Amino acid sequence: MTETCAAVPLRWVGPVRLASGPCPGDWRVPLATYEQPLWPSVARGARVSRAAGGLHVAVGSARMSRSILLAAPSAARALELAGQWELDPPAALAEIVGAGRRYARFLALRTQVAGHLLYARLEVDPADAAGHNMVTAAADAVAQWLLATYPELTYVSVSGNTCCDKKPAAINGILGRGRVVIVEGLVPAAVCQAELRVAPGAVVELNTRKNLLGTQLAGGLRAANAHFANMLLAFYLATGQDGANVVEGSQGFTTAELRGDDLYFAVTVPHVIVGTVGSGKDLPHVRAALERLDCLAPRPPGENAARLAALCGAAIWCGELSLLAALTHPGELMRAHRQLERRA
Repeated sequence: MTETCAAVPLRWVGPVRLASGPCPGDWRVPLATYEQPLWPSVARGARVSRAAGGLHVAVGSARMSRSILLAAPSAARALELAGQWELDPPAALAEIVGAGRRYARFLALRTQVAGHLLYARLEVDPADAAGHNMVTAAADAVAQWLLATYPELTYVSVSGNTCCDKKPAAINGILGRGRVVIVEGLVPAAVCQAELRVAPGAVVELNTRKNLLGTQLAGGLRAANAHFANMLLAFYLATGQDGANVVEGSQGFTTAELRGDDLYFAVTVPHVIVGTVGSGKDLPHVRAALERLDCLAPRPPGENAARLAALCGAAIWCGELSLLAALTHPGELMRAHRQLERRA
């Protein structure tokens, strides 16, 4: 019997202003979270985006992966096949990936070898889907073809963990998984003072000392940010995404520089894994949110998901800048949590 849990509190925050990218304009973004201070924090960042004239958003192409794990009779044969597939992927793979999957498109087959084990990372363009099920189905079909074509190979698993799904890893940042989203804005010094009560130089300094150096001291893996995961998960839950993808999604970088007297502030989120079709998207509240964000209109494959990824990145920009500004003031973070979360 399927049971439902209590709804996660949700608010539409903003509007955040986008000056360029897949969906320029003013947009309120939905955030579902139990951490109530997140809403006013992102709202403050959204005010900054409007006062600064809007944010510029760049969204990379979509890529979803699944790593087929096969065993070869020897390390020599594993290396031979790995080199062969890497340099010249079998022509049949494009047809196999597309068969029965309307929008899946073969991108690459990347290989690694450990002993006699052969890891073949299949990468596909999932269009408007997040692509987990799509790439797994394609990997199943590709694995069967490889086993039939190379009978000396034996099956181990459809997922060998070099995918790398819902785990922190360097490989996804290097090869890509989901969409890379970069959001940047130039915030005038006067806006920093008026909206954030901080000088641009203080944000730059804190980003270096906290996000860059502090993360290195902690042994962080391809990440240098304050709290991407907060906005990412809240946006995922509100728009029907797989919340576990926050693991790799939280690996990203915050950039803060002085441009004259003003603050250049950017977030690079390498693994935004979102879809506007697929599992969960038929739920009424999810569909309503996607319609309100104008991410269900008839468009070329992939464009609706790219719009959604851009809005997700914008929410992250707003929350990241707001928190860093708050952290420059002793006690401000705790005061906000006490005021908004404590009950009499």
